Order: sequence, then structure tokens, then C-alpha cells
Amino acid sequence: MQTYQPVRLRAPGGAGITRPLLGGLLFLWILLPVVPLILWSVAAEWRAPDVLPGAFSAAGLAALLRPEVLTATGASLVLGLSVALPATILGALAAFAARRLPNGWARAVELILLAPLAIPPFALVMGSNVLLLGARVPAFPSVVLVLTVTALPYTVFMFRAALASYDDQFEEVARTLGASPRAVLARVRIPLLARATARAAFLAFLVGWSDYITTLLVGGGQLLTLPMVLGSAASATGNEQLTAALSLAMIVPPLLLLALLAAPGPRRRQ
Repeated sequence: MQTYQPVRLRAPGGAGITRPLLGGLLFLWILLPVVPLILWSVAAEWRAPDVLPGAFSAAGLAALLRPEVLTATGASLVLGLSVALPATILGALAAFAARRLPNGWARAVELILLAPLAIPPFALVMGSNVLLLGARVPAFPSVVLVLTVTALPYTVFMFRAALASYDDQFEEVARTLGASPRAVLARVRIPLLARATARAAFLAFLVGWSDYITTLLVGGGQLLTLPMVLGSAASATGNEQLTAALSLAMIVPPLLLLALLAAPGPRRRQ
């Protein structure tokens, strides 16, 4: 008996239209909350029910060039990079180690590595702060250590997702051709996991760049970062323009990094 398969009709170019449309909607969803910040950063006077500011001023943006703000921005960059480097390396090592374990042990290791996400940040900071103070660890290494633990679940997750489709035969072929373990690592493994490494480092950088609680409590007020300057400005009244300008300063560097990650790389020659 002959059976007939249903014919599915697709509009020509439908997928090519849907993806840009969804991408544009997502871009608007991210951009819309930034529009009030941009207006507030240049608003000298903005009273309800006015839709737009009544007067404009660049005083808030000029305040970003103050020495204390520039110093805090540099400290945040150093802190973000100091967290991204060890968190990315440890995340990759943990993901490869869990990959070689049996399923039961691998799940147990993943549960332990993801445990910091289930612990409230304040409880994690207070518990680790007591241990670090007893060990007399300086402020900056203490903050980096706690934030690395906080960022580790994100980096492990990124590498575990990348290793799910990773083919070990590439490394086996390289060894068969006489490549040394160092050459396999540099010429095969690292290039194949380059995008996962960049994404993991980006997430770890965000943890250090945007942190407030850990820097305040564990750092003991010795570290002045951009989130602390923003929190101080937001706690006072009448600082809407400065607060909006500092918020933009917090947003712009991660957006630039995200744009670099999303940009298509150069095509390889075949």
C-alpha cells in the first residue's frame, strides 16, 4: 500500500528574514534601557512630565575624567583581568578532568564546581572573609581569590558545553603525524577551543569588572573600583547625571568586548 509523505512548503528566504528580525528585536531589547541613561548623562534639568530633558550639560561626562574615576576604572580593569586569567585556566582544566571521569563521578564534580551559584553571595563572602583574615592574605589577592571561585562555574560550564562536541581524533591524528604534546596543545586544542576560551574569559571578566559586594567586604575599603564609585554616587541625592554617566562607563567596556567576540573572524585559507 502506497503511503504519501506530507509536503512542507517553506517561503523562499524565510530563514534569511527571520534571523535578522530576531537579532534586531534583541538589539532593541538591550538598547532601550540604555536610552534613559544616555539622556540622564547629559541632562542638566529633567522634570516630570517632560519626555525629554529641559536643559543639557556635559558635566556628567566630564566627571568621568576625574583622577579618582580614572583610577577606579583602571582598578576595575586590572581586577577583571586578574579574575579572568585564573578562572579561565582552572575552568578549562576542570572541564577536561571531569570529561575523563565516569558519568557518576563527573556529575559529582560538576555539582561541586557549580555549588558557588547556589550559595548566596553575601554568605560566601562572609565565610571566606573570615578564613582570609585568619590567614592574613592581603586585600587584592583575597578579592581575586574569592571572585575566581565565583567565576569558576561560568568558565566550567562554557568549556563543558564546548567539549560536548569536541572530537579527540584531531589530537590523535596530530600525534600520529609526530606532533609533540606541546605542539598538539598549541596547534590543535587551543585553536579548536578558542571561541569557548574567549567566551569563558569574557564571563569571568564580567564577574571581576562588575563586582561590588566582594570588593567592599573582602577588600575592606582598600580597593576603589568603578562599581564602588557608582554605588557612592547612587546613594546620594541629586547625582542623577553623574550616576548615569558612571553607569555608561560600566556598560561600554563589556559591550565593546562583546562586539569583538561577536565579530566574524577572518576566513581561513583552504
